[in-house]
Amino acid sequence: MARRLYTLVFTLALPLVLARLWWRGRKAPAYRQRVKERLGFIPAPEFSAKPVWIHAVSVGETLAIAPLVQRLLESYPQRPVLITTMTPTGAERVQALFGERVTHRYCPWDLPWFWARFLERSKPLLCVVVETELWPNMLHSCAGRDIPVLLANARMSARSARGYARFAALTRPMLEQLTLVAAQSHADGERLHQLGLPSDRLKITGSIKFDIEPDPADIGAGAALRVQLGDTRPVLIAASTHEGEDELLLRVWKALCLDWPSLALILVPRHPERFASVAALARRYSDRVCRRSAAETPSLETEIYIGDTLGELMQIYAAADIAFVGGSFSGTGGHNPLEPAALGKPVLMGPDTFNFAQITQALSDAGGLVQVADEVGLLRTLRELVGNAERCAAMAQAARRFVADNRGALDRLQQLVEGELSAAERNQRL
Repeated sequence: MARRLYTLVFTLALPLVLARLWWRGRKAPAYRQRVKERLGFIPAPEFSAKPVWIHAVSVGETLAIAPLVQRLLESYPQRPVLITTMTPTGAERVQALFGERVTHRYCPWDLPWFWARFLERSKPLLCVVVETELWPNMLHSCAGRDIPVLLANARMSARSARGYARFAALTRPMLEQLTLVAAQSHADGERLHQLGLPSDRLKITGSIKFDIEPDPADIGAGAALRVQLGDTRPVLIAASTHEGEDELLLRVWKALCLDWPSLALILVPRHPERFASVAALARRYSDRVCRRSAAETPSLETEIYIGDTLGELMQIYAAADIAFVGGSFSGTGGHNPLEPAALGKPVLMGPDTFNFAQITQALSDAGGLVQVADEVGLLRTLRELVGNAERCAAMAQAARRFVADNRGALDRLQQLVEGELSAAERNQRL
């Protein structure tokens, strides 16, 4: 009954959903492309066999699951891989990472008839959903077609759990329809169990984001960028920033420049539609601004460098001395601190880290991260770090050790996915 009511409400809201998509397309035209796929009208695939279907919402989830996709492509060369995302930036990452080796489609909106069309065309053997992208009709439709669904790298913050609990009549049936859940931590698993996930379907594998292996090519490109900026000056990066955070970091940078006039700031906005506005904002603080997207070569004279490209964050992180991870002053829960940590960068974050609460706390306890409460705390902490090579080196070593000590989740997840894949193949032959 609850799912039917949800379907009715979603159906009535569909014109608003379409209007919002069109509105977002003003700044990001890719949202207006391939709209039929969001209605389930996907092109007829030319798969040689039933594909493994992997659903990753956007860029972060795509990057997280990419190593598993690579392993599946190597281990099962005859098994096609279909990847769905919700955002154009996610689609761009899929294309950049895998090209023609996988098929990309936009994920349909969560209505039964959209899913009927999508599943009839794609005929997946197995579905792997990354992190917490759960939809009632999606799971109901998969269950109706005996398509096993594995929730990979699953996380469930206390805040998200409270939200799901308010809709228990939808949440419990969803979780009961999952075949298997590979949770990041015991706390995530316990919250999922309390919400209705059967305990025999829960495995604790750890976070696959610990298994990040910085590409030597990215490290080399970052070193080259650092030489252009000046390898003897301090460089601060503010990465994956949201609205409001850029100006906060610009104010802090301006204050720090009173003590360190040569300090360079790298700004990397999270969303492409904000690239131009962030560059314009930066020019209010300095006339020595350089944009990566314009292929402008930075120099010793560059004060602010705008990293306004996609898929190059690790390269840009590698050019910095100290990393601030955004989304942590915007109420959005923060972004992944393990990327700069794996590169051996001291990490700073604001108070909003519920997306990575346990990782943030553990990295802080290990000595690789400092979490600050406000702008004053951020300025104070950076004053303690900039120019303090000994403390930065200690934090860098702690960050690298923390990431290295927690690797292994990818191997455990791969084993679970291959087990489900083998079971699905046996059932198909019966």
